[in-house]
Amino acid sequence: MRIEHIAIWVNDLDRMKSFYETYFDCKSNNKYHNIEKKFESYFLTFKSGARLEIMRKVGIIQSNKHNQLGWAHIAISLGSMDSVNHMTARLKNDGYSIVNGPRVTGDGYFESVIEDPEGNLIELTI
Repeated sequence: MRIEHIAIWVNDLDRMKSFYETYFDCKSNNKYHNIEKKFESYFLTFKSGARLEIMRKVGIIQSNKHNQLGWAHIAISLGSMDSVNHMTARLKNDGYSIVNGPRVTGDGYFESVIEDPEGNLIELTI
């Protein structure tokens, strides 16, 4: 058994697509657009085969991003401490919010937490 994909609602579909393609080397399918349901989406595929679906639909409202029940973040393994440090610095230099890190957590996990363009948390790990 494996997770087939994870989906997230977004406001700016093309900006989010560009972010994940630029920083995480994702490949996108063609945009799906259901005019009747006012729904659009892209599937973004990582080199590992993992997929993230970004979706937009008229009427979806934003909630309190960091303090709610439900999914808290996604974690993306970059393979090494140097890669985590480099990606964190790159994102910071490009104006993205660094929530914390890079750091070693109390349980020995090396991570950095950043926000994507819409404030969703991404944990960068080894």
